[in-house]
Amino acid sequence: MTSRRISLGMPTPRRTDDTAAALPDVSDRPATPALADRFGREATDLRLSLTDFCNLRCTYCMPASGMVFLPKDQLLSAEEVVRLVRIGVEHLGIEQVRFTGGEPLTRPDLEQIIAGVAALEQRPDISLTTNAIGLDHRAARLREAGLDRINVSLDSVVSETFERLTRRPLLHRVLAGIDGARAAGLSPIKINAVLLPGVNDHELPDLLDWCLDRDLQLRVIEQMPLDADHIWERDTMVTAGDVQGMLAERFLLAPVSEARDGAPAELFEVADRATGRPRGRVGIIASVTRPFCADCRRTRLTAEGRVRTCLFSREETDLRAALRSGADDEHIAQIWRAAQWGKKAGHGMDRADFVQPERPMSAIGG
Repeated sequence: MTSRRISLGMPTPRRTDDTAAALPDVSDRPATPALADRFGREATDLRLSLTDFCNLRCTYCMPASGMVFLPKDQLLSAEEVVRLVRIGVEHLGIEQVRFTGGEPLTRPDLEQIIAGVAALEQRPDISLTTNAIGLDHRAARLREAGLDRINVSLDSVVSETFERLTRRPLLHRVLAGIDGARAAGLSPIKINAVLLPGVNDHELPDLLDWCLDRDLQLRVIEQMPLDADHIWERDTMVTAGDVQGMLAERFLLAPVSEARDGAPAELFEVADRATGRPRGRVGIIASVTRPFCADCRRTRLTAEGRVRTCLFSREETDLRAALRSGADDEHIAQIWRAAQWGKKAGHGMDRADFVQPERPMSAIGG
């Protein structure tokens, strides 16, 4: 039997040459250098994917096999990544940069990329989302290069559950990577967990306890319709309300006092229910049931240099072509501004006509 090959499902990007009227109409756009949209939001947080490849196969993200990945010459080079970040920082007001994937640690030039961004005169905050496989051998070098903090994707600390979710028996390598990050002084370390009903949701109180004991900040993320197999169902997903209910049996949760300020996570102070002893914090990212689109401050670049204004965009704008054709910085910035001006008011998951994006999460960058 021939195995099924699964494409990246990439939409055709908007053309950005002078003959195409494909970019959003910016005639009503105010004269601001910022990445503004029609709804009064300005993007200051850049999520930049470095690769669509990953060494895990998480069930809510990728198929078990058959994925077709981008060839190396289609990925942004280290120099191109640093230039786009510089344009974002110097021309567009970007203040934070998070490198994502796929798995960014599979890029051997990751240290070079981070060092290049850290050397910018207007240095942004630099973070990384990773599965931590191999991080124990690279954490010190990444920290030295300029990495400020990391988020580790970890849905279970039970080896059997981890293997069921990721289709790989590699929990020990993830845990070693977390230990390496702690030893290198990367702080805070946030743990991103997605709960699947009947798979790992029952482990949530133990996972939070495990994180609090190690001074790790757990972020529970609602499963989103970004899986390659398109098996997500709204009626069966674990919601933010479910998460609070499951944790309430063991913990007391109280909303934090400070403003959210555009952050995706709703934060809660955590105390033991039995003793009242303060333990730390937990975050819940409820993109589906409690969307925070009205205060979204993110812009995204895929690994091949396409602007996505939202995780759930069905349109993309190519910057790589302009980059490689010799366009100057301000021309590239103008294309990026036009793309961001076309950002929609929300992701639309609450609409009956919502259609899941063609790209899976691994090919977008989280």
